Amino acid sequence: MTPCQDGYEAHMEGNAGPPGGRERYERGLEDYHDPSARVGGAPPARSALTLRLWLAGFGFLISLLIIMLARFEDLVWLVALGTVLAVVAAVDFVWVLHRKRRGEPG
Repeated sequence: MTPCQDGYEAHMEGNAGPPGGRERYERGLEDYHDPSARVGGAPPARSALTLRLWLAGFGFLISLLIIMLARFEDLVWLVALGTVLAVVAAVDFVWVLHRKRRGEPG
């Protein structure tokens, strides 16, 4: 194993799992995707997966409501827009659920 520029070790043989071990991954990846990490003494950012799960579910339900009302009023373009929004919300819901089941906190 050789050290990388970010302090992690490069695993040259096989899949050794996430850098830092599974325990670090389950605790949460601090400052993950946060370009402003620790600016001004702010604590490390954590993912809000549960909130994102609720918002995706709410967005899906609202999209279904839009589709039903638009069909009632014969607004084809609004049905198409509602369908696109519903698909995006459903994909986001499934992806966040996958991340939560994988063990990420949030």
